[in-house]
Order: sequence, then structure tokens, then C-alpha cells
Amino acid sequence: MYRLVEEEIDRKTLFRGKILNLRLDHVRLEDGSIHTREIVEHPGAVAILPVSTDGNVCMVRQYRRPIDRPLLEIPAGKLDPGEEPLECALRELKEETGIVGPRIVELGHIFTSPGFCDEKIFLFLALGGKKHSNRLDSDEFLNLEILSWEELVLRCVSGEIEDAKTVAIVTRARSKVEATFSDKSQGV
Repeated sequence: MYRLVEEEIDRKTLFRGKILNLRLDHVRLEDGSIHTREIVEHPGAVAILPVSTDGNVCMVRQYRRPIDRPLLEIPAGKLDPGEEPLECALRELKEETGIVGPRIVELGHIFTSPGFCDEKIFLFLALGGKKHSNRLDSDEFLNLEILSWEELVLRCVSGEIEDAKTVAIVTRARSKVEATFSDKSQGV
């Protein structure tokens, strides 16, 4: 049975950027061989699934340069230094959708691509809330799209929704959202 550890020999930062760093690690594997690991360091992020009282979900469609096209996804954003995930989630929700005052349910976290990146995304479900005007960042352009919960689930299952954090949060939130709306249909 393997111990499943890699001993760090050294690390070198190759690039420091605004939203990520790139480093090169040299590690010793369990068989004694030495290998390199290219690692993207990310400060972490949040993703928030806003579901209205009538069961609709507010999504954002925005251009994503790495894949060179727009993508439909849930509101999300990078953690600022020292910022708590819940604080960031509420800020991003207001900035991108204008929704304020929802009931928040924490849904844990995911690692987006642990083969080369340490990015950790904290997931939140936002139920209800009120719509105000949104305030996008100066370099942010997006369109809001409203989907029914059922349509969002179908698009995730069919592969039409390709954004991993959106698929993950729908999976994590599904029982909570469906329980919320089945309770309402039963007069609870």
C-alpha cells in the first residue's frame, strides 16, 4: 500500500500575477525518483447559486478568454486578501446580479483542478432575496439569464452547462432546493 505523499525538495515561483502565481516544485516520490510539478497558486473563490422564491435561478453569461467564448454559469468571484468566503459570496451576488438579503446555505467547497492548481471554491446556495441594481467590476461584462430550476438541472445533466462549478453546485444543492419547493407546494 502506498503512503500517497510527495516529499518537497524545493520550490521556485516562476510568475506572480494579479490573480494567480505559477511555481515549479521538485519532489521525491515514494520510489525515490525525483520529478517536477507545475503548480498554479490561486487565492480561492466563491460560487453562489441564487434561487428565487418562485424556483427560478439567476445565471450569468460571460465571455471566458481561456476558452474563447461565452459561458453560462452561476455568479462567482475571487476572494480578496483577508476576505471571508460568505462575505465574498454576498458581495459577488450583489455585484453580478443585484440580489441582496437572501437566506444563505453553505454547501462546502470543491477543488477545481487539483492536478495542477490549488484553487478552492466555496459553494453557497442563496434562497430568495430582493433584486436591486447590480454593480459590475470595471472589466466585467455579463448578461443575466433566468432559468427554472428544472431547466438548469436538465442542462447540467445533458452537458449543455459546461462550467464545472455550476454542475458541482447544482449537484450539492439539488436536495435542498427540491425540498424547499416541495414543502411550499404542500403548504408548509
